[in-house]
Amino acid sequence: MFLFSILQVVLFKFIPVYYTPLMVWNNTIQLLSGEKVVCRHTWMPINDISKYLPLAVVASEDNLFLDHSGFDFDQIEKAINEAEKGKRQRGASTISQQTAKNTFLWSGKSYIRKGLEVYYTFLIELIWGKERIMEVYLNSIEMGQYIYGAEAVAQTHFHKPAKKLTARESALIAATLPNPIKFSSAKPSAYMLKRQAKILDLMNKVKPVDFDKN
Repeated sequence: MFLFSILQVVLFKFIPVYYTPLMVWNNTIQLLSGEKVVCRHTWMPINDISKYLPLAVVASEDNLFLDHSGFDFDQIEKAINEAEKGKRQRGASTISQQTAKNTFLWSGKSYIRKGLEVYYTFLIELIWGKERIMEVYLNSIEMGQYIYGAEAVAQTHFHKPAKKLTARESALIAATLPNPIKFSSAKPSAYMLKRQAKILDLMNKVKPVDFDKN
Protein backbone atom coordinates (compact mmCIF):
# COMPACT_ATOMS: atom_id res chain seq x y z
CA MET A 1 0.00 0.00 0.00
CA PHE A 2 2.87 2.34 0.81
CA LEU A 3 4.55 1.69 -2.55
CA PHE A 4 1.20 1.98 -4.36
CA SER A 5 0.52 5.39 -2.80
CA ILE A 6 3.96 6.63 -3.85
CA LEU A 7 3.35 5.36 -7.38
CA GLN A 8 -0.06 7.10 -7.48
CA VAL A 9 1.44 10.45 -6.53
CA VAL A 10 4.36 10.14 -8.96
CA LEU A 11 2.05 9.21 -11.85
CA PHE A 12 -0.34 12.08 -11.18
CA LYS A 13 2.55 14.51 -11.17
CA PHE A 14 2.62 14.01 -14.95
CA ILE A 15 -0.75 12.51 -15.93
CA PRO A 16 -3.90 14.70 -16.00
CA VAL A 17 -6.49 13.78 -13.36
CA TYR A 18 -9.49 13.16 -15.57
CA TYR A 19 -11.75 11.46 -13.02
CA THR A 20 -11.77 11.84 -9.25
CA PRO A 21 -13.38 9.84 -6.40
CA LEU A 22 -16.00 12.59 -5.96
CA MET A 23 -16.98 12.34 -9.63
CA VAL A 24 -17.26 8.56 -9.27
CA TRP A 25 -19.42 8.95 -6.15
CA ASN A 26 -21.77 11.51 -7.70
CA ASN A 27 -22.13 9.53 -10.93
CA THR A 28 -22.86 6.36 -8.96
CA ILE A 29 -25.63 8.12 -7.02
CA GLN A 30 -27.09 9.44 -10.30
CA LEU A 31 -26.98 5.96 -11.82
CA LEU A 32 -28.59 4.24 -8.83
CA SER A 33 -31.33 6.86 -8.57
CA GLY A 34 -32.15 6.64 -12.26
CA GLU A 35 -30.98 10.18 -13.02
CA LYS A 36 -29.09 11.19 -16.12
CA VAL A 37 -25.38 10.72 -15.49
CA VAL A 38 -23.72 14.15 -15.72
CA CYS A 39 -20.07 15.02 -15.21
CA ARG A 40 -18.92 18.34 -16.65
CA HIS A 41 -15.14 18.31 -16.58
CA THR A 42 -12.39 19.20 -19.02
CA TRP A 43 -8.76 19.02 -17.94
CA MET A 44 -6.88 22.23 -18.71
CA PRO A 45 -3.16 22.96 -18.15
CA ILE A 46 -2.58 25.78 -15.69
CA ASN A 47 -1.14 27.99 -18.44
CA ASP A 48 -4.56 27.81 -20.12
CA ILE A 49 -6.37 29.02 -17.01
CA SER A 50 -6.76 32.73 -16.22
CA LYS A 51 -4.04 34.06 -13.91
CA TYR A 52 -6.81 35.62 -11.81
CA LEU A 53 -8.31 32.30 -10.71
CA PRO A 54 -5.31 31.00 -8.71
CA LEU A 55 -5.07 34.42 -7.08
CA ALA A 56 -8.78 34.39 -6.23
CA VAL A 57 -8.73 30.94 -4.63
CA VAL A 58 -5.58 31.76 -2.65
CA ALA A 59 -7.17 35.01 -1.44
CA SER A 60 -10.40 33.32 -0.39
CA GLU A 61 -9.31 29.81 0.65
CA ASP A 62 -5.65 29.76 1.67
CA ASN A 63 -3.66 32.99 1.63
CA LEU A 64 -0.50 31.26 2.90
CA PHE A 65 -0.58 28.62 0.14
CA LEU A 66 2.79 29.56 -1.32
CA ASP A 67 4.49 29.68 2.08
CA HIS A 68 3.23 26.73 4.12
CA SER A 69 4.26 23.09 3.75
CA GLY A 70 0.73 21.83 3.23
CA PHE A 71 -0.82 22.73 6.59
CA ASP A 72 -1.81 26.04 8.17
CA PHE A 73 -1.27 25.23 11.84
CA ASP A 74 -2.53 28.63 13.03
CA GLN A 75 -5.89 28.06 11.35
CA ILE A 76 -6.04 24.48 12.64
CA GLU A 77 -5.44 25.72 16.19
CA LYS A 78 -8.14 28.39 15.81
CA ALA A 79 -10.61 25.84 14.48
CA ILE A 80 -9.91 23.50 17.42
CA ASN A 81 -10.29 26.31 19.96
CA GLU A 82 -13.59 27.43 18.41
CA ALA A 83 -14.89 23.85 18.39
CA GLU A 84 -13.99 23.45 22.07
CA LYS A 85 -15.95 26.62 22.87
CA GLY A 86 -18.98 25.22 21.09
CA LYS A 87 -18.81 27.67 18.22
CA ARG A 88 -19.82 26.76 14.68
CA GLN A 89 -17.15 24.56 13.14
CA ARG A 90 -15.23 26.01 10.23
CA GLY A 91 -12.84 24.43 7.80
CA ALA A 92 -9.11 24.78 8.25
CA SER A 93 -8.05 22.70 5.24
CA THR A 94 -5.47 24.21 2.92
CA ILE A 95 -5.58 24.03 -0.86
CA SER A 96 -2.99 21.24 -0.63
CA GLN A 97 -5.20 19.22 1.75
CA GLN A 98 -8.27 19.73 -0.44
CA THR A 99 -6.29 18.62 -3.49
CA ALA A 100 -5.08 15.49 -1.72
CA LYS A 101 -8.64 14.62 -0.70
CA ASN A 102 -10.14 15.36 -4.13
CA THR A 103 -7.53 13.36 -6.02
CA PHE A 104 -7.02 10.29 -3.87
CA LEU A 105 -9.73 9.96 -1.22
CA TRP A 106 -13.44 9.83 -0.53
CA SER A 107 -15.66 12.49 1.00
CA GLY A 108 -16.90 12.31 4.56
CA LYS A 109 -15.56 12.80 8.05
CA SER A 110 -13.57 10.08 9.78
CA TYR A 111 -10.22 9.83 11.52
CA ILE A 112 -9.03 7.30 8.95
CA ARG A 113 -9.80 9.57 5.98
CA LYS A 114 -8.31 12.58 7.73
CA GLY A 115 -5.15 10.62 8.53
CA LEU A 116 -4.80 9.56 4.90
CA GLU A 117 -5.41 13.16 3.84
CA VAL A 118 -2.47 14.29 5.99
CA TYR A 119 -0.30 11.53 4.48
CA TYR A 120 -1.20 12.36 0.86
CA THR A 121 -0.83 16.09 1.52
CA PHE A 122 2.74 15.48 2.69
CA LEU A 123 3.43 13.41 -0.44
CA ILE A 124 2.09 15.91 -2.96
CA GLU A 125 3.91 18.79 -1.29
CA LEU A 126 7.11 16.75 -1.49
CA ILE A 127 6.69 15.30 -5.00
CA TRP A 128 4.43 17.69 -6.93
CA GLY A 129 5.29 21.17 -5.73
CA LYS A 130 2.98 24.18 -5.54
CA GLU A 131 2.32 24.74 -9.25
CA ARG A 132 1.18 21.16 -9.86
CA ILE A 133 -0.94 21.20 -6.69
CA MET A 134 -2.69 24.35 -7.89
CA GLU A 135 -3.13 22.90 -11.40
CA VAL A 136 -4.80 19.75 -10.06
CA TYR A 137 -6.87 21.76 -7.56
CA LEU A 138 -8.25 24.08 -10.26
CA ASN A 139 -9.12 21.07 -12.40
CA SER A 140 -10.67 18.85 -9.73
CA ILE A 141 -12.53 21.13 -7.29
CA GLU A 142 -16.33 21.10 -7.52
CA MET A 143 -17.49 24.49 -8.82
CA GLY A 144 -21.20 23.80 -9.26
CA GLN A 145 -23.57 20.86 -9.35
CA TYR A 146 -21.77 18.19 -11.38
CA ILE A 147 -19.34 20.87 -12.57
CA TYR A 148 -15.68 20.21 -11.82
CA GLY A 149 -12.77 22.48 -12.55
CA ALA A 150 -12.07 25.84 -14.12
CA GLU A 151 -12.77 25.05 -17.76
CA ALA A 152 -16.13 23.42 -17.06
CA VAL A 153 -17.41 26.27 -14.90
CA ALA A 154 -16.09 28.91 -17.32
CA GLN A 155 -17.86 27.29 -20.26
CA THR A 156 -21.07 26.46 -18.36
CA HIS A 157 -21.56 29.69 -16.40
CA PHE A 158 -19.67 32.32 -18.42
CA HIS A 159 -19.65 30.83 -21.95
CA LYS A 160 -15.94 31.34 -22.42
CA PRO A 161 -12.69 29.39 -21.93
CA ALA A 162 -11.04 29.41 -18.50
CA LYS A 163 -8.11 31.36 -19.91
CA LYS A 164 -10.39 34.37 -20.50
CA LEU A 165 -11.96 34.59 -17.05
CA THR A 166 -11.75 38.11 -15.64
CA ALA A 167 -10.76 39.06 -12.10
CA ARG A 168 -14.42 39.63 -11.18
CA GLU A 169 -15.52 36.30 -12.63
CA SER A 170 -12.65 34.51 -10.87
CA ALA A 171 -13.58 36.13 -7.55
CA LEU A 172 -17.19 35.08 -8.06
CA ILE A 173 -16.17 31.47 -8.70
CA ALA A 174 -13.96 31.53 -5.60
CA ALA A 175 -16.88 32.89 -3.58
CA THR A 176 -18.84 29.68 -4.29
CA LEU A 177 -16.21 27.25 -3.06
CA PRO A 178 -17.37 26.87 0.55
CA ASN A 179 -20.56 25.33 -0.90
CA PRO A 180 -20.72 25.22 -4.72
CA ILE A 181 -24.06 23.39 -4.66
CA LYS A 182 -25.77 26.05 -2.54
CA PHE A 183 -24.03 29.03 -4.16
CA SER A 184 -23.86 29.54 -7.91
CA SER A 185 -21.55 31.78 -9.91
CA ALA A 186 -24.17 31.76 -12.69
CA LYS A 187 -26.88 33.29 -10.48
CA PRO A 188 -25.12 35.10 -7.62
CA SER A 189 -27.17 36.23 -4.63
CA ALA A 190 -26.59 39.50 -2.79
CA TYR A 191 -24.52 37.56 -0.25
CA MET A 192 -22.39 36.13 -3.07
CA LEU A 193 -21.78 39.57 -4.54
CA LYS A 194 -20.60 40.80 -1.13
CA ARG A 195 -18.18 37.86 -0.94
CA GLN A 196 -17.01 38.61 -4.47
CA ALA A 197 -16.22 42.22 -3.51
CA LYS A 198 -14.32 41.07 -0.42
CA ILE A 199 -12.28 38.56 -2.42
CA LEU A 200 -11.47 41.17 -5.06
CA ASP A 201 -10.14 43.39 -2.30
CA LEU A 202 -8.07 40.53 -0.86
CA MET A 203 -6.67 39.75 -4.30
CA ASN A 204 -4.95 43.13 -4.21
CA LYS A 205 -3.41 42.42 -0.81
CA VAL A 206 -2.20 38.81 -0.84
CA LYS A 207 1.14 37.65 -2.15
CA PRO A 208 1.08 37.34 -5.99
CA VAL A 209 0.75 33.73 -7.19
CA ASP A 210 3.98 33.55 -9.17
CA PHE A 211 5.20 29.95 -9.35
CA ASP A 212 8.41 30.91 -11.14
CA LYS A 213 9.61 32.55 -7.93
CA ASN A 214 8.69 29.61 -5.69
